[in-house]
Amino acid sequence: MKKLSLLIVSCFVLINISTVWAAEGLITLKSSYAPEETMNRFEAIAKKKGLNIFARINHAAGAAKIGKTLRPTEVLIFGNPQGGTPFIECAQTVGIDLPLKVLVWEDTAGQVWLGYNDPIYLAKRHGVSECPAAGKLNKALAGLSAAALAGAK
Repeated sequence: MKKLSLLIVSCFVLINISTVWAAEGLITLKSSYAPEETMNRFEAIAKKKGLNIFARINHAAGAAKIGKTLRPTEVLIFGNPQGGTPFIECAQTVGIDLPLKVLVWEDTAGQVWLGYNDPIYLAKRHGVSECPAAGKLNKALAGLSAAALAGAK
């Protein structure tokens, strides 16, 4: 009975952990680079493609300012009107999810991840699942991410 209870509790914990990692609408990709290098690579590629970099937010550095410790966690906010405007034209409420963002973090096992909101999911969220801009942004984000993670060690 004790083993069965332990098995049930273990299964419950695993299900809940996997739910956290499978956040709805979030695309996550493993990186073989360190967190800062992953973000530096993504940012450099975004700049090379002519995208505006609006902000780079280091949550771990912010936590340190209040005496807390976070594993590496950074957000890059970027985009341009050519990509965002057509998406907002489909539904102005999409503006709450733009500019685009990419998150790089290190999990408890030391694995580095790169994640971003899936524009197809965002289109559904805002009731414009047929918006062609979502597909174009999805393709662009996939390309930027693949380039940033390419040639990993």
